[in-house]
Amino acid sequence: MTERIVLAYSGGLDTSVAIGWIAEETGAEVVAVAVDVGQGGEDLDTIRKRALECGAVEAVVTDARDEFAEQYCLPALQANALYMDRYPLVSALSRPLIAKHLVEAAKYHGATTVAHGCTGKGNDQVRFEVGIGALAPDLRVVAPVRDYAWTREKAIAWAEERNLPIEVSKKSPFSIDQNVWGRAVETGFLEDLWNAPTKDVYSYTQDPAEWHAPDELVVTFDRGVPVAIDGETVTMLQAIQELNRRAGAHGVGRIDMVEDRLVGIKSREVYEAPGALTLITAHRELENVTVERDLARFKRQVEQRWSELAYDGLWFSPLKDALDTFIAKTQEHVSGEIRVVLHGGNAVVTGRRSDQSLYDFNLATYDEGDTFDQSLAKGFVQLWGLPSKIAAKRDLHHS
Repeated sequence: MTERIVLAYSGGLDTSVAIGWIAEETGAEVVAVAVDVGQGGEDLDTIRKRALECGAVEAVVTDARDEFAEQYCLPALQANALYMDRYPLVSALSRPLIAKHLVEAAKYHGATTVAHGCTGKGNDQVRFEVGIGALAPDLRVVAPVRDYAWTREKAIAWAEERNLPIEVSKKSPFSIDQNVWGRAVETGFLEDLWNAPTKDVYSYTQDPAEWHAPDELVVTFDRGVPVAIDGETVTMLQAIQELNRRAGAHGVGRIDMVEDRLVGIKSREVYEAPGALTLITAHRELENVTVERDLARFKRQVEQRWSELAYDGLWFSPLKDALDTFIAKTQEHVSGEIRVVLHGGNAVVTGRRSDQSLYDFNLATYDEGDTFDQSLAKGFVQLWGLPSKIAAKRDLHHS
């Protein structure tokens, strides 16, 4: 039986050319795998036909939007995952899901090798290959762009020589990766750190400087899961889509940052994640109301480590797995409603209510009905400060 190679297929120039190129170079049959994670653009049927026209023996196309939202975006939301406190893990969340689908296709079609179109400079090669290695340690991986110095110019020439059915349009000045959780833009004039992003960098968000009447909404959570917006029941996917639309209209979720890539390079990235950042803002605030203090403090450390593991391609790792269990436990009481106002690029929480709340009005109030016994505070303060007071006395004595 002829050897088979499973290729992560986007429908674009590079991966379309890769089908025939891999087949010619290796003599193997190529199975193209395309996964819809809410990136928009062409429909799956068009992408499937193109893969076959470009020489794939089989093309597998999967609508994985609900799977992506529930099994990848939701854990990121419950972890309030922001890499370097800013990036809401756009590409980093989709890669492990795509890796999982590649491995499933390889098993089904009897392939021994998986191929992807990543370069050697980015994080995605790591996310794909480490993910594949964790799920199927016996699979080989090839990356034509990285391993064989495959340039865009070479790809265009190759496609033209063989009359491949690909529109070689004028190259976008940017490299863009998007899914329902957000959109990542890099390269082009953005590589000069002094250059401000222009209007054409953005597509998920309107200019926040344009005036619109503020949009007020209420997000309902049940054990850390967004289940309704303004009282209308939603799936996780619908929650993200609705908030992408509504928060995006107010320019919420634009991020322009220099980030530390896993491969050691600093990289300028522009992100748009209106739905993701609105949901994280609301979820965080509900945790402030419902999660006990020491648990909340420790969870913040876990959130940072979780975000780094996901960013660094270690989604399918023992530590990430263990942290998921911890995070799931923290969500037991994260139920209630958060009111958010969207306006001028900001998502601002203006109201919170929960029957799991740890906020006690009678303890917090300074007015009539105060149940907090202030006479207990004097001794508490003295005991609390005792260790540093004793140390200070010693230091004065010995100085």
